[in-house]
Amino acid sequence: MAELNTGDGGGGKGGKVRSKKQNSKVDLTAMVDLAFLLITFFMLTTTLSKPQAMSLGLPDKDPKEDSKDMKVDENRTMTLMLGENNKLVYYMGLLATPIAGPKDMEYGGNGIREEILKRKESVLSYTGDKEKGMIVIIKPSKKSSYKNMIDILDEMVISDVPTYTIVNDFTPEEQKLLDGK
Repeated sequence: MAELNTGDGGGGKGGKVRSKKQNSKVDLTAMVDLAFLLITFFMLTTTLSKPQAMSLGLPDKDPKEDSKDMKVDENRTMTLMLGENNKLVYYMGLLATPIAGPKDMEYGGNGIREEILKRKESVLSYTGDKEKGMIVIIKPSKKSSYKNMIDILDEMVISDVPTYTIVNDFTPEEQKLLDGK
């Protein structure tokens, strides 16, 4: 039991003999119990921060031999190439015969997001079907930063692009374009 002593009860030399007074005691057990009850209550009722994660569909570890390449309409594809020093180059369609681009873009709402939304509308008017939406091919180079990759994935979610893929192979023409040669 916890107690609080509030004095030493006299004790000088000489003088009259007085009766010793009892020290007053304060019992702190109830306060300690209340403190632990409050700590337990707040620990159990607080919500912990939830981790922010993006769901990605990854390919099978063991690809089947009979898998065939799928043909995609080049009018629906947009290719984003990520380079070093925050460089972002996009083109629509094939690089040999592009529908739009190739053009250097900035990251963010006034840059690539605006272009994605504009191209998404043009693909919708081309196909006339929301099921056949735009397909974005993201090509990060070995010199691009992790932050830029996450920024582009965030732009895909913000712009509501249903189909996008990450590819790490560059054609020689694309590599020249990304290097600025």
